[in-house]
Amino acid sequence: MGESEHLLTARFNRSLQVEARDERLSGDGGAVLLREAMERSGIVADLADWLEDPRDPDLITYTPADLLRTRLLLMGQGWRHGQDVDRLRHDPAFCVTATGHRGAETLDIALPSQSTVSRLDGILARPANNRRLSEALMALASRRLKASRKGRRKRRLAIDIDGLPIAVAGRQPGSAFNGHYKMRIYDPLIASVGATGDMLDACLRAGNAGSADGALAFIRDVVARAEQQLCQVGVIRIDAGFPGEELLSGLESDGTPYIARMKPNAALDRLSAPYRRRPAGRPPEEPREWCLDLSYQAGSWAQPRRIILVVTEQTDGDQPRAFYLVTSIAEEAKSAEEILQLYRERGTAEGHMGEVKAFLAPALSSSPRPKSQYAGAPVYRAVDPPTEIDAFARNEAVLKLNLIAYQLLHVARTAMEAATGTGVSLHRLQRAVLTTSARFVRSGRRLSMIIERRFADFWQAILAQLDRWSWAPPGA
Repeated sequence: MGESEHLLTARFNRSLQVEARDERLSGDGGAVLLREAMERSGIVADLADWLEDPRDPDLITYTPADLLRTRLLLMGQGWRHGQDVDRLRHDPAFCVTATGHRGAETLDIALPSQSTVSRLDGILARPANNRRLSEALMALASRRLKASRKGRRKRRLAIDIDGLPIAVAGRQPGSAFNGHYKMRIYDPLIASVGATGDMLDACLRAGNAGSADGALAFIRDVVARAEQQLCQVGVIRIDAGFPGEELLSGLESDGTPYIARMKPNAALDRLSAPYRRRPAGRPPEEPREWCLDLSYQAGSWAQPRRIILVVTEQTDGDQPRAFYLVTSIAEEAKSAEEILQLYRERGTAEGHMGEVKAFLAPALSSSPRPKSQYAGAPVYRAVDPPTEIDAFARNEAVLKLNLIAYQLLHVARTAMEAATGTGVSLHRLQRAVLTTSARFVRSGRRLSMIIERRFADFWQAILAQLDRWSWAPPGA
């Protein structure tokens, strides 16, 4: 395999020497499993077919599918394409998984260069392609959920709408200093299914956007597509930053059920005061909690709405704590206690959103770059010059790519959970599966990837579960 290069003789053990050799080794053997998840879902092949590629076909070496696989595999394995792709161009695990070719010769097909991979962001920033990314993300979530349910849709599905503040370095177009987070950020909206951990769509917003800015149009689009692919009825869950007359009345006119937390105010506190008193007697060891239905009309609301008062007793003898929920779901359909239980399931959605930030750490760092092939990117402020429009659209495309990468990881994670019967975090998936050390051996037309036997049970469990699920044919 070539001469070795001596790097180190360890001082703590002179018998230990570190050498560098040109062997087919990789620390990212799990990329093979991610590629298998791509193949089962068919999403990368479909997305590549949907995209408008402005490049001259006669000058293309790497297809849109090659670029998408490269970008998503690097993200899923924890690498950043701008910093790492050139160093990893000949990594055998990435070489055999990123290409669309078959056979043992894939071991010699290098990844596209950093500049070539970066062109993908510009292609995806085109308005039609940006929309295709949203459709691909929803389709991937739909295919995973249907595969695990034998092709069946859910009757009702709670859809969580949240902001996801993403810190930026520098002055990327549309980013702004946010006093609440005390840093310069983008503040995108994310739609997810908290109960299952699936991401549905994203909309990039300026860092100083209000919580509800653009939320109604975003929610309407997400619900319409979700009710076509995922469920019969989508129920929206939102936190206290969202409820306003425009959003609530818009959802009501669409017939979209919602549950939202309310910010406390003096009028609500006066209305609920008689019901927030601590019952007489010694406080119990286990705090009591009770719910009550109220009717309330805020000054900006066109009509009264159903309010759920939730009161929790304090064991230290202090006055009970209270908060409020507003909902369009009728009392005869769900009791106050059932509304509270459904809303509290938002906690799982917030946990999955935290995984996106902690594990993938989306880097939205595209800067203005005046290139003609990106003309026509979406406008987020009509007064901005074209170069800033381009950079903002590229950053939105990168955000959606990160969510698609998360969704592919989620396919592998949920397969492992279903097979083992235990919960699996993305960090555990990374340690146990993704960063598997591997050696590649080519013999004639045969290519073997050798991993340590102690990790084989994880691989077998995931692959067996992927095979058991009922995947729809590609393109469906």
